[in-house]
Amino acid sequence: MFDMDDTILSSIAATERVWGAWARRHGLDVEAFLPTIHGMRAIETMQRLNLPGLDLAAEVRAVERAEIEDLEGIEAIAGIAAFLHSLPADRWTIVTSASKELAARRLAAAGLPVPPLLVSCDDVRFGKPAPDGFPLAAERLGQPIEACLVFEDSAAGIQAAEAAGAAVVVINATHRHPMETPHPSIAGFETLQVKLAVDGGLDIVIALAINA
Repeated sequence: MFDMDDTILSSIAATERVWGAWARRHGLDVEAFLPTIHGMRAIETMQRLNLPGLDLAAEVRAVERAEIEDLEGIEAIAGIAAFLHSLPADRWTIVTSASKELAARRLAAAGLPVPPLLVSCDDVRFGKPAPDGFPLAAERLGQPIEACLVFEDSAAGIQAAEAAGAAVVVINATHRHPMETPHPSIAGFETLQVKLAVDGGLDIVIALAINA
């Protein structure tokens, strides 16, 4: 299972442009606010602020529309296209805090496929850091959550995967500061390979380059 934003594609610049403009309109400290938005649904990001008189539904729609229109700088994380291609099509999916429409637009901009079993913010009652999306994705894949591996980049996403009971690998390609985590952490997918295990599962291994 893959998170989308800043896990398999880099969208941090576009996201922060849109949310930075939104924060300025509402008189927020943009520098303090932006680190709090990553990995979470727009509605929960806004709810936490308790801004008086805020029309949540209208504001969420406006932010989503702005994100759909701003695709500048969105690109695939290194090695992800080849890695996804190496996976059986029915054994992977995306669990994202974005809507289905935004996910489709960003994946297309990055040149990546949209998996048929994608779980979006539209599919769950509570978004990350609540675990809801990951058990749903496991059910759709026909796998127990304990047998699933989650690739995540944000604290909210990691917390959600942990709560769901999945194993986690942290992608730090867009991290500006080191993240303390007990989970394996890698910058991209170039060194990862997939092997079919004897029990029918998938083994993810790191291929190390050896200089002769």
